[in-house]
Amino acid sequence: MTRLGLMGGTFNPPHRGHLHAAQCAREDLRLDRVLFIPTNLPPHKKLPEGSATTAQRCEMVRLLTAGCGWAELSTVEVDRGGASYTVDTLRQLSAPDRELFLILGTDMLLTLDTGWREPEEICRLCTLAAYAREADEDALLAEKKASIEQKYGARICLIRHEPFPVSSTELRGGGDLDRLTTPAVAAYIRSHKLYGR
Repeated sequence: MTRLGLMGGTFNPPHRGHLHAAQCAREDLRLDRVLFIPTNLPPHKKLPEGSATTAQRCEMVRLLTAGCGWAELSTVEVDRGGASYTVDTLRQLSAPDRELFLILGTDMLLTLDTGWREPEEICRLCTLAAYAREADEDALLAEKKASIEQKYGARICLIRHEPFPVSSTELRGGGDLDRLTTPAVAAYIRSHKLYGR
């Protein structure tokens, strides 16, 4: 049985925080592989002005994961087209010989039962692997975990790790590329003059 981690997002741009969370989930849950899955069209928010194109976001994810034997880019949502819904991706990737683990940050877990399509089906198809994005979010996560487990019979693991506080918004706003993302992604952003660089 392959233990497969799934990490979705706009990755606009991808950064060390994404990689760190995936690595911690991999270690905690003994995952065989982690797929980084860029959204095609995020259903709940428009990409901000001056964003990278879909092809550029995918290429940056490929560069981010290139040195990791356990991580890789998956274009399943981009190839499917239209708005990207997690439940559709889980259905597509489900297989009898796979156990799926959806890796998500505090903000995503907090809105699972109010803002996501078919949350009960999501909980049926995978184990949720939630991580705190900031140091003081553990209590909040634990409370939400209990609520969703009771509501949907969900399987939820809390990833214990030292948060790496960084956001794509910070990078788009001029944050330190060399500290916050990998050298390959930083070089790509500079060479393509993304985010006003």
